[in-house]
Amino acid sequence: MNLNYYQTLVAVADDSPVTESVVPPDRGAGKTIAAVQYEMLAGSPYVYTQEDVLFESWFRRQDLPDASEQEVARLRDEFFSKSQACLRASPLPKKYGWGLVFDTEGRVALCPMDSKEYQDLLTDGSMKVLKAMRSSRTSATPNRPPR
Repeated sequence: MNLNYYQTLVAVADDSPVTESVVPPDRGAGKTIAAVQYEMLAGSPYVYTQEDVLFESWFRRQDLPDASEQEVARLRDEFFSKSQACLRASPLPKKYGWGLVFDTEGRVALCPMDSKEYQDLLTDGSMKVLKAMRSSRTSATPNRPPR
């Protein structure tokens, strides 16, 4: 199963609460999924695929520091044996104002919503543009009651 995007911008959700990109805060003793994903992508643009980010952000929160390579491979297979939400559901483009840019090989980088690059990617037609999933379940269609 391949969950990766190629030559795609995941744009910030329409109902994002921010008007510029914000670094996700840590919460308590552990890191949030947003903080883990931000650290991965800010530190290594165009290194990870969507599948890598999804698995690693889950795995790093499992507190398994001594897992062998074989155990990690088994856990990854098990993780992807169930359906997973894609990065369109990530808090980075939903809540924190980060666009996710996927290159031709499916590797992802962060792109701040308040940057010229982000605005250019939205309008220049060089990439497929998908919006991040909305946080609210209210309908975008006027005169239609929410579900």
